[in-house]
Amino acid sequence: MNSEWSLDVFYKGVSDPRLDADMAKLEEMAETYKQMITDLPQVKSGEQPDSGELIRILKEVVLVKEELTVLSRKLGGYFSLRRSTDSSDSEGSRYSTRIRAISAGLSTYHVAFDKFAGSIENLETLLQQDDVLKEYTFYFSEIKDSVSHLLSDEAEGVIAKMNISGGSTWSELVGYLQSRVKVDYKGEIITLPAVRGLAADEDPAVRKAAYEAEIRSYDQIKDPIAFALNAIKTQVNTTSELHGYADPMELTLKDSRMKRETLDALLQAIQDYLPRFRSYLSHKAKLLGHENGLPWYDILAPMGEASSRKFTIEEAREYLLEQFSPFAEDIASMIDTAFEDNWIDFYPRNGKRGGAFCANIPFAGQSRILTNFTGEFGDVVTLAHELGHAYHGTQIQDHRPLNWNYSMPVAETASNFNELVVMNEAISKAKGQEKIRLVESQIQDCTQIIVDILSRYLFEDAVFHQSKERFLYADDLAQLMLDAQKQAFGEGLDEKVLHPYMWCCKSHYYSAGRSYYNFPYAFGGLFSRGIYARYLEEGKSFLPRYREMLKATTVASCEDVAKIAGIDLTDVGFWRSSLQVIDDNIRIFMA
Repeated sequence: MNSEWSLDVFYKGVSDPRLDADMAKLEEMAETYKQMITDLPQVKSGEQPDSGELIRILKEVVLVKEELTVLSRKLGGYFSLRRSTDSSDSEGSRYSTRIRAISAGLSTYHVAFDKFAGSIENLETLLQQDDVLKEYTFYFSEIKDSVSHLLSDEAEGVIAKMNISGGSTWSELVGYLQSRVKVDYKGEIITLPAVRGLAADEDPAVRKAAYEAEIRSYDQIKDPIAFALNAIKTQVNTTSELHGYADPMELTLKDSRMKRETLDALLQAIQDYLPRFRSYLSHKAKLLGHENGLPWYDILAPMGEASSRKFTIEEAREYLLEQFSPFAEDIASMIDTAFEDNWIDFYPRNGKRGGAFCANIPFAGQSRILTNFTGEFGDVVTLAHELGHAYHGTQIQDHRPLNWNYSMPVAETASNFNELVVMNEAISKAKGQEKIRLVESQIQDCTQIIVDILSRYLFEDAVFHQSKERFLYADDLAQLMLDAQKQAFGEGLDEKVLHPYMWCCKSHYYSAGRSYYNFPYAFGGLFSRGIYARYLEEGKSFLPRYREMLKATTVASCEDVAKIAGIDLTDVGFWRSSLQVIDDNIRIFMA
């Protein structure tokens, strides 16, 4: 077991002959695909080919798209993971450019195929007549629904190609800038992830000094990042309008496979419970000696007393196996494999991005996990969270390749579920000040995914609307962020000590293909609590239904996935019931 991940499941480096062979295969398959689409017959009302011919055509194209998908995910995933631990990876840049160019060059043909398939009158009936196509019933239903929003083949191709030098490049610039910031903390130069990590330090003087150093450091990058944010949001506004969507939110909900009624119910429930979160923050402020609400630098201040235990990597492994072996043996087995087979990159270092993530590798039946591990119990919980994503990956990897993608909201289900298993078990065994520490840390995390996420949602929504009218400079964006934080946190925070540059350190805003990547965290945190409540009611007999639900996330809407667990997502009462669980903990902590 190493402290850095192995990417050998992809390639053993840029000199690996398999890499160039796969690049050549990708280019070859791309040309094959283009020719197949070029040769598609015209399908007009009453003039389409016979059923047997249509089935043959659909299946041939699908099989080629599958091969392209596997190659693209293998090559693109490899260089994306390399870049996440080394932002200056110049070796892989030429490959990344070629891969993006190939992908963009196929956009016109993807559009043409979608239009062809979407115009077939009896498409659903045809799909049921072939075993391969039958598995793509949901896939083709989404195509059918999206056809009305497609532009001409040529226009879609132009948009995809322009994105290479537009949104995609701006996004890479942001990641590069964030990873290269030099933060002057008490005369020592440290990274942005390192200084942000001090926000949870035991020493209040350290927390405050770290916050002040972090805020100062954004002067180095706030202006270019402001340009990136304007460029990306303007691009999304433009392409959403061109495709006939009312706004980027309508497009986001479609991509999320989620009804507006579900989002409205979620947001309404959050609004209903904001006073309880604000009471918690005000109470915490008083405990820490603040009179006008909690200053930003103390949001993550630990309460109670932490266990003195520090975890090594091996101890973290043993701890997680202890928690999950009695719960679900298949989860425990996967966790053991993840540690043993070097799926995880643990420690922070220069050039490595901050935070944590999990990348599923379904074609290999594996995942890769990035963390910035320091040995704290919170880092073990983070590992549990990311390993939840990995477990989700094991449930969808047996789908056919075009059915590997789950939507943003359900993406956080298994990860949050894993967190609950670990945290609730730890709380149940803790006593005294250590119990207070754990209960408050859980409330703290919920405050992040509910109240802070609401502020990020409000900020992004404001940026989308205001960037239509004017260019938003760094100072404008800072003010929008402050306004959003005041609206979400209210009197719970000291409005004179907020975080005007939260938009500079979060990567979630900087994708032309994924907007509003904030509310899915609230969705996942609350949905997982509803699922966990079902588990507590039914015990291990619920686990087969849990696995069924995870598997369905790539081939069903959010609402239909939830129905497997007997949940109605459009019912505000469901979301309130999950928030009430958090409120109960708030009352315990305040008492």
